[in-house]
This record gives sequence, C-alpha cells and structure tokens, in this order.
Amino acid sequence: MKNEINARKIAIVGCGMVGATSAFAIMEQGLFSEMVLVDVNRDRAEGEAMDINHGMTFASPMNIYAGGYDDIMDAAIIVVTAGASQKVGETRLDLVKKNAAIFGTIIPEIAGRGYQGILLIVANPVDILTHVAQKLSGFPRSRVFGSGTVLDTARLKYLLGQHLNVDYRSIHAYIIGEHGDSEIPVWSSAYVSGIPLNRFCEFRGYHDHEEAMKNLAQSVKDSAYEIIKKKKATYYGIAMGVRRICSAVVRDEKSVLPVSVYLDGEFGLSGATLSVPAIVGARGIEQIVPISLNEKEETALKASAEILKNTAASIGF
Repeated sequence: MKNEINARKIAIVGCGMVGATSAFAIMEQGLFSEMVLVDVNRDRAEGEAMDINHGMTFASPMNIYAGGYDDIMDAAIIVVTAGASQKVGETRLDLVKKNAAIFGTIIPEIAGRGYQGILLIVANPVDILTHVAQKLSGFPRSRVFGSGTVLDTARLKYLLGQHLNVDYRSIHAYIIGEHGDSEIPVWSSAYVSGIPLNRFCEFRGYHDHEEAMKNLAQSVKDSAYEIIKKKKATYYGIAMGVRRICSAVVRDEKSVLPVSVYLDGEFGLSGATLSVPAIVGARGIEQIVPISLNEKEETALKASAEILKNTAASIGF
C-alpha cells in the first residue's frame, strides 16, 4: 500500500540528545507544520514533545506529538537518530554491531508499511548505518542517505575561517569519505571567494601550507572526540546539520551537500556508502557531483571506501 506524502510533515525516530536537539532546531526554522517523535521509550518521546510544545507560543504554529510507526508513514522525511551513543575512547566504527542490530528492528517497520518518503540517517556510524538502511529497506539510494560529512565539512570551514580570520561562509571546501577517522579534506578543490585556498592563505600571510593543512585536518578529525571528552556527547552541531539537509529537501533547494550515499561507479567506486557532494532536493539525492580530486585524494577516498566496505561485510551487508 502506498502512502500519500505530506510535504509539511517530518518524523524523528530516536529521542536521545541528537534526536531532541534536531527536533528543536527544525521547529525553530518553521520548515514543517507537523512533527512526530518516535522512541522505544514512549515516555521520552512524549516528554520531548511536551517540552517543545510549551514554548510554541514563541514560534510558528506546529503540531508536535509522540507517535508510532503507523503515524509517520506520510512524513516527507523520516530522520533516524536512534542508536547507542559514542563513548569516550570509542570510534564511530566501534558502534557498528550494536547499532546495526537496532536498525534491524527499525527499518523493516518503516519499509514494511510501504513508506514513500525520504529516510535521512543520522545515527553513527552513519555511513555503515545508511548502507544497512538502504539494503534493509530496498529503497532507491536517492531516498536513503545519511548526514555524512555535513558536520565535518562545517567544522573544516569554521576552523579555516578562524585560521584565516575570514568569514567561514565565504569558504568553499569539503570533507569526503567516511564520517570518521578515514575522512578526507579535499584541499585541491578548496576556495575562498573563488580564490584557490593556498593563494588566499598567502594573501593572508600564511605560507606553510603542508603543516597548516595537516593540523587543520587533524583538528577536524579530533573534534568529536574532544567534545565527547569534555561534555560526553555531541548534538548541537549535528542538529543544525540535520536542519540544513531537511531545508534542502522540503524547499527543493538543489543544494550541494556532502552526504552519505551508496556509490555505483562514481569516483571509480562501487558497493560502498560514504560521503561525496550531491545535489539534494525534494526527491532526495538528485545527482552526485563529480568534483575534482588530486591523486593523493583519490587514493585516500578508495582507502576509506575499502574500510567501510569491509566493515559492512563483517556484519553481513
């Protein structure tokens, strides 16, 4: 049975810190008129809905409530944040077995009801779980994608902006590959207001490019671990990233975002799910953008893909 999609409705499955802050961020922007919160702990979902609703007199009208899978089949987007959280000293890939098992209980509930909208995967490790969700659902890759390196890319732009003392919104750069330890900053395609990054750095008085790039890349990679060490979890940054992706979908913005998607020949890779720039609009992933990579970046992307393929294969996907 096909469910008619309500373009003004969103659902969030998983009401932990990432799910709750994502719900709040999405509500604040007024993108939707209806939001359903789903959690294995129904009381948690109801509590989060109540908490947000009590401030709705300060926001745009929106119907926010706790529900079950039957209540979300007409949502334009289902955001899946459910899963065990990352602990201090634990990599995102350490989470793979327990969270893949959780997805084994969630995704069939959605796919079995004939869902026709978009599945946005946010739980970690996001690349593996996006891969698992796509395989379990049988949905086309255009409708099942992950938040990927949207946050990593935002961190890179922010840190570059601090380094150069320039507005980070003027920086055009990407992190691709795994949302994790094998991620790749694409320095060869990085620009500041149309000026190649290295030339702009020299314009600002920085000439030791290799050392600066190495330090910045490591800072981006270590960001989540540092935040987890200091406050036990990360959630504000990714919540804003989720809101950005949802905006691209509901407004059909055709935005180019580095999201996690199954590759089928793009960049010479097949069978792996990882982040590359893609055009995101109302239909989900419309097209993967073939940005230029130098030889070193190509090699690193292939290595990242192999890590993710092997990890997925280790759990039967």
